[in-house]
Amino acid sequence: MEIVDWIVLAGTLLFIVIYGSYKTRGSKNVQEFIKGGSESNWWTIGLSVMATQASAITFLSTPGQAFNDGMGFVQFYFGLPLAMVIICLVFIPIYHRLKVYTAYEFLEDRFDLKTRSLAAILFLIQRGLAAGITIFAPAIVLSAVLGWDLIPLNIAIGVLVIIYTVSGGTKAVSVTQKQQMAIIFSGMFIAFYLILDYLPENITFTKALEIAGASGKMDVLDFSFDLNNRYTVWTGILGGTFLMLSYFGTDQSQVQRYLSGKSVRESQLGLIFNGLLKIPMQFFILLVGVFVFVFYQFNSAPLNFNPKATEVIVNSENSALYAELEGQHQEIENKKKTLLLEELSTNNIQEIKKLNTRDRALKEEAKELISKTDKNVETNDKDYVFIHFILNNLPRGLIGLLLAVILSAAMSSTASELNALASTTTMDLFKRNTSKEYDDAYYVKVTKWFTLAWGVLAILVACVANLFDNLIQLVNIIGSIFYGNVLGIFLLAFFVKSVKGNAVFYAAIFTQIIIIAVWFLDLLPYLWLNLLGCMLVMLLAILLEKFNKKNLSLN
Repeated sequence: MEIVDWIVLAGTLLFIVIYGSYKTRGSKNVQEFIKGGSESNWWTIGLSVMATQASAITFLSTPGQAFNDGMGFVQFYFGLPLAMVIICLVFIPIYHRLKVYTAYEFLEDRFDLKTRSLAAILFLIQRGLAAGITIFAPAIVLSAVLGWDLIPLNIAIGVLVIIYTVSGGTKAVSVTQKQQMAIIFSGMFIAFYLILDYLPENITFTKALEIAGASGKMDVLDFSFDLNNRYTVWTGILGGTFLMLSYFGTDQSQVQRYLSGKSVRESQLGLIFNGLLKIPMQFFILLVGVFVFVFYQFNSAPLNFNPKATEVIVNSENSALYAELEGQHQEIENKKKTLLLEELSTNNIQEIKKLNTRDRALKEEAKELISKTDKNVETNDKDYVFIHFILNNLPRGLIGLLLAVILSAAMSSTASELNALASTTTMDLFKRNTSKEYDDAYYVKVTKWFTLAWGVLAILVACVANLFDNLIQLVNIIGSIFYGNVLGIFLLAFFVKSVKGNAVFYAAIFTQIIIIAVWFLDLLPYLWLNLLGCMLVMLLAILLEKFNKKNLSLN
């Protein structure tokens, strides 16, 4: 990185922190600190909701996902619009009518205190882990690529977020997320334009799409019912809808975004805005990854994009074997380049597919060799693809901007998570289980301390985390383990009036144990865990309630 990149990067991040702290200084009451004074308009809510979900993982992992597996991941979001409509019609009116600070307050009103506390604790566990991964995701990749120390980088990201989140609460999160989204969109559009510009002169946009299609990267829709396929239309619509309902309807990091709305209508419009824009946004980010793939069909690409993995193997006794694999990889790249510059005939496409199959086998062989050399080195390189392209191909200054995009996204999501974790801890656990009454200033102070505590915990989780397959999948897996259960509790609260608190409480505990076991034994793709958890807790609660009533009638 050059001086100009450091200036752009540091200037962007410092502006966000200073602006957020300055604009929201002096929050004196809980209403203002936790709900942002209920002053947000619909487009602020929409951008804040999007920014909360679009973490650094989105901008690091999603292009890498598309580079390796194509556009199919977009199916994951097919349930989002339907979930937004349901939340707008059911969840938002109830939350606003009850004037709740957190989603879990409603559960005490409907069931009892222990059910509210259980749902809040389930949220705190999964979101606390996710907050650490949100910090860790960009830190592990940037440390490997740029040679920065991982732990100081984790601490730096966490501290920057803590400063303005502690200072201004929900309003600080919402205010800064507008600037962060502007930086993110600007950076991604510039990167996409430059990728197109870097392609050979005779490779037009349409031709690039044909090249991607010839390699199977443009296969968007999969209507199969194969449970071994993580991303199909059905997992997206069924599993995805339940995951999105859980996340946007019951996860306080999202609920808090639209509870800050001026009115029910503003909150609803904000979520509809998110529902309409989110799929195109994810499609575009995936398309960036596909075009990075096309770019590397005409430019040399490493056998493994993780520089740490390459460094380990090159300096080992297996370096000669790895060099041989690299030579075969280079030979395949040259053959593909020759074929791609010609007219894409049926014969050419078939030959390209054969070469891609051989190249994938080579990469797997390289991963096995790296793992054999050092088991502690991460061989999966999906999360390194986009950052490799940025650092090795973008002009000076824009490197700093794209790094700012990644770190801004990390800060944005982490701020929402810390804000929600602190609010839930204060309102659902501390205040509700404390007999003594305190004034608003005291609860604001307590919430700030909890924000700091959760921030420190997130940094600690980030410092001990390990890279896992693909980071965007890891976050969704953690959510899928807990979200379905919590959603089922809320659906029982909304629609099954006969079920009482005890039945729901014990059903939720049993369900969580079963879901963890199903995930641990790898019996279902993770997206189906949302549907299973939701259905299971509802069924068990209804059966337990009937069993209780039957016992009471016999007695």
